[in-house]
Amino acid sequence: MHNARLVVIGASLGGVAALREICRGLPEDFGAAIGVVLHVGAYRSVLPALLSSAGPLPAVHAEDGAPLQKGRIHVAPPDQHMRVEGDVLRLLRGPKEHHSRPAIDPLFRSAALSFGARTIGLVLTGMLDDGTPGMQAIKDLGGTCVVQDPSEAEAPSMPLSVLRHVAVDHCVPVREMAPLLCKLIDQPVEESPVPMPQRDRTVHEEAVLLGQGDVIAHLRAIGQPSTFACPDCGGTLWQLAGTSPQRFRCHTGHAFTLETLRASQSLSTDEALWSSIRALQEKRELVLQAEKAAAAQGNTRLASALASEAATLHDHTSALRGLVQGIGEITTARCE
Repeated sequence: MHNARLVVIGASLGGVAALREICRGLPEDFGAAIGVVLHVGAYRSVLPALLSSAGPLPAVHAEDGAPLQKGRIHVAPPDQHMRVEGDVLRLLRGPKEHHSRPAIDPLFRSAALSFGARTIGLVLTGMLDDGTPGMQAIKDLGGTCVVQDPSEAEAPSMPLSVLRHVAVDHCVPVREMAPLLCKLIDQPVEESPVPMPQRDRTVHEEAVLLGQGDVIAHLRAIGQPSTFACPDCGGTLWQLAGTSPQRFRCHTGHAFTLETLRASQSLSTDEALWSSIRALQEKRELVLQAEKAAAAQGNTRLASALASEAATLHDHTSALRGLVQGIGEITTARCE
């Protein structure tokens, strides 16, 4: 595949229908390999069967070390990042990016490093902004960027983010993507020198994801420590320099944009608050049992004190529950 193109596609909420529409329009002799990441988490996925049945190209879950093949759709399997090294696919159950595994950015970054200007990236419907940093890497290394028209996307956040932060080459409805891809893969590729700072940033980020070399040195080369802790592992987050949107990484490899970090910390805060409610309720139940025991023993003074403590715990639990529910209503309103 020395001169071949590589098409990489990222999607999330609403992505199955969009992917099937693209597959339906691709010809049997499509002259490029295709890599697909859909946010499926650790759940069982039948995406290859769904894509194979939509059009003439076969779709398979990627296997580590398998070669990229023209006319085949390689799908990231559940709970594993899919990457490209040369003409070979690599799977990695590595640190989550944007709280996702598989995530879009590892595929896009590695494709850009391996295929450079021969890379064509597509970002489809989805929430938040996974895919934007990866699309920036594709653009920086000379590739072509295509995004779904947000006005028709079930979840427009991902396409809108790319349009906001990347000089996109094409923004089209899904129905036009297959013909566009057929046209793009037949166009000659103009290889131009890539500025070293742009390539170096992508190299450093890949090294952090893979845990290669001195990860702190890699982080120091592209950012500086922030005041935030990683919501996935608790380590210090490093803010990457000169990024838009603002981006963060920890030394174990977790990666966030400002938006995905906010969403992840909101989830962590919500879980912590509900754990506090549980602890208060359990403590109250223990105090009530102690009150009954004291009353049975005729110790009315202790029983009265314990009853008062139980009442205070009930008030604290009710107040905290109201606070948590209020935060949830605010978060829901922001998402609507």
